[in-house]
Amino acid sequence: MRLSPIAVALSLTLAVVSSAGQGQRPDDQINPRSVALVQQGEAARRAGNFIAATDALETALAVDPRNRAAFLALAQVARQQELPGKAIRLYREALTLEPNDLAALEGQGEAMVQKGAVERARVNLTRIKTLCKVECAPATTLAAAIAKGPPPAVVTAQATTVVPPKGKETTTTRP
Repeated sequence: MRLSPIAVALSLTLAVVSSAGQGQRPDDQINPRSVALVQQGEAARRAGNFIAATDALETALAVDPRNRAAFLALAQVARQQELPGKAIRLYREALTLEPNDLAALEGQGEAMVQKGAVERARVNLTRIKTLCKVECAPATTLAAAIAKGPPPAVVTAQATTVVPPKGKETTTTRP
């Protein structure tokens, strides 16, 4: 008699947990409408129409937020628009869905180099090499981007203004 409330609570918990698992779709079943919108967005990106590409890809994510391809395509649009910070965030979203996605790791690493975060890109390169176990295209591409380094605009943007005690401003660069 004393254990009946506990038994009822456990049975309700088990029923709720098991029914929630049955109602969800597997990860490999992305909404077909979302897939079609990604294809439209990719076509617009290749044509250079970044606004239409962004609209289609964001709509694809609204239809199915588990569409990793939409995150990857949006990140490519952001990189082409020279928005590496946004691209890094979008690649991180894709990596949340699939942590071992080589394309997302490579793209995020290249965006990090574009932003000037070369050391963080090297972490991605190490992770790619660990996942590949042999030489693979994403590792080669990211290694080349790291070797090339950040664009000159990023290097000059790292100059800082230092105010000495006497009130004179001087400009120095970080190592």
